[in-house]
Order: sequence, then C-alpha cells, then structure tokens
Amino acid sequence: MAKEGKRYLEAMARVEKGRQYDPEEALALAKELAHAKFVETVDVAVRLGVDPRHSDQVVRGAVVLPHGTGRTQRVAVFAKGDKAKEAEDAGADYVGGEELAEKIQGGWTDFDVAVATPDMMGVVGRLGKILGPRGLMPNPKTGTVTFDVKNAIQEIKAGKIEFRTDKAGIIHAPIGKVNFDTEKLVQNLAALVDALVKAKPAASKGTYIKSVTVSSTMGPGIQVNPISAQRISMPV
Repeated sequence: MAKEGKRYLEAMARVEKGRQYDPEEALALAKELAHAKFVETVDVAVRLGVDPRHSDQVVRGAVVLPHGTGRTQRVAVFAKGDKAKEAEDAGADYVGGEELAEKIQGGWTDFDVAVATPDMMGVVGRLGKILGPRGLMPNPKTGTVTFDVKNAIQEIKAGKIEFRTDKAGIIHAPIGKVNFDTEKLVQNLAALVDALVKAKPAASKGTYIKSVTVSSTMGPGIQVNPISAQRISMPV
C-alpha cells in the first residue's frame, strides 16, 4: 500500500493546483499518470447546478459513447415469447421471466444492465429493493424498459452508459480506458457533456455545469475547464 501511495502522490504532484485544463490536455495527462498494473478506466465527475433533493432537478438519462467504454456489458433481459427470442438473437447474456427474477431474489446479480419489456415490469417491480440500490433497475427514461429489446441490447453493447445525479448533484460516469487514443476519450467526453446539457432541468437556474474532473481509476483528479468541455460538445 505504501508503494501505491507513493505513486499516487508522485502523480498528484504533476497536476497543477488550481489549473483548469483543456479537455485534451486533461485526458492526455490522465492517461500518462495511470500507474496500476491493470488497464485503468477513465472516469469523469461533473458537478451540476441542480438540487437533487427536488424531483424536478434530478438529472437522469443515457448516452451511447461513440467509442464505447472499453468494457463488454453483460445484459439481462426480462421478456417472454417472441421478445425473449429477439433478446437472445440480439446477444443478451441472460434472458428470462419469473425464473430469472427468482434467481435474482436468491442473491444473483452477475450482470451490468437490465432490460425489460413493459409487460414484464410487474415481475421486475418486485426486485426493486435488490436492483434499485445497485443502479440496475430498468427505467423508461434510460431506454431499458422497451419492446424494442434488439435496439436496446445493441446500444448497450455498443457503449451506452446511464447517468444520474447523486445526492451532491454530481454525475459520475466512465468514458473509456487509458489505452484509448486521447481523441477518442475527448469525443466520448463530448458526447456525455452534450447529453447532460440536453437533460438540463427547466428548474435549474444559474450555472449548470459547475465543474468537470477526469481521472483514471487509481489516478488523481484533473480539473477540466467546464466552458471548454461544453465547447467540444457543440456541433461544428
């Protein structure tokens, strides 16, 4: 642990205090400062000018990152009949109905995203206390409650991520791996920021995107200029 602590401090010393980096600089530095023995994930934390204690200011949605996350998502689908067959053909990892729900009630949650057809929500609803705290509950707002299971699965496998403000009004999301080209990370960040801007609640007043911080899994946080982050998300 002491060795890792030393590496972290050395990495942190290379980040200029108080500086807000341009997105490309920040992401290139995050890649450079990654020091773990595994391929670290590049994470972003966006602090929004919202008060999530009010339901009309909760920011929630999903976006397909143009270059994916670098991780293969395991998808569980609640469906029956033709829709179950459609899910299997589309590459779902697990497909089922009551039997899948019973398996989850028994403690199994070995998947990353759950999708359900609307007619299965009566079954899925019973799993709220298990799936909810893990962020696995299907939701129409993120496109995971739908009869178009084929498209939902394809988007998830292509790099779709979900986002939601935490209690402090911060969005946490992965935007790739440190072995991605910097430009691909920049484009993924741009896609996320664009989705956040589009999801801005009408009740949010003042500065909406207050801060943007990127980091690798084991690396220090690097502040990104929020204005520059929004600029890269704008279509040219």
